[in-house]
Amino acid sequence: MLTLYYCPGLCSLASHITLEEAGADYTAKVVNVMKGEHMSDDYRAVNPRSKVPALSIDGTILLENAAIMAYIAKRYPDANLKPQDPLQEAQWLSNMVWFSNTNHPAFTHVFRSDRFSEDKTAHAGIKEAGKKAAWANLSEIDRMLAGKQWVMGTQFTTCDPYAMVFYSWGTRAELPVKDLKNYTEWKNRMLQRPAVRKVLEREENPLLKAA
Repeated sequence: MLTLYYCPGLCSLASHITLEEAGADYTAKVVNVMKGEHMSDDYRAVNPRSKVPALSIDGTILLENAAIMAYIAKRYPDANLKPQDPLQEAQWLSNMVWFSNTNHPAFTHVFRSDRFSEDKTAHAGIKEAGKKAAWANLSEIDRMLAGKQWVMGTQFTTCDPYAMVFYSWGTRAELPVKDLKNYTEWKNRMLQRPAVRKVLEREENPLLKAA
């Protein structure tokens, strides 16, 4: 039995979409981070780090998007969510690690500047630096998508749900993501996928209204 703990609007969107794309039989449980539910004793028993996503696999808890999506891709091979060639598989993993280690922290500076300084007067500068870093990363994704249907080329992989998180966050941060031609055309293709739309509708993602 699979249970995904997620919060609408957060990075758990990536794992949420991946489960749908895999055709997995799973239960989705909302952890409302905005209301502090991630800090509750009940959720801390699931994830002591008090973050989403978390995936319960018959009671065993798996954390971190990259690990969760890699597990799903391997558990459901018929969904073809990762490359089979060893070098391409390494590039796929490289992309997911970059999304996790570089793209995500940039947006954390934008949305949670208070995590980086107790001095409130420093928050505006932290947020601005985060926006610059986030825009540089979004622009790199745009270049990665040049001449490609999906992040890895012709094959839809778990990199695509992950990249969806950052397009959504770029919009939320009021960055000019629509000016990124390749990325925006890719986003439009993503919105045509039934699994993606199902999850965005469940999470009430603003990208659906902007489409």
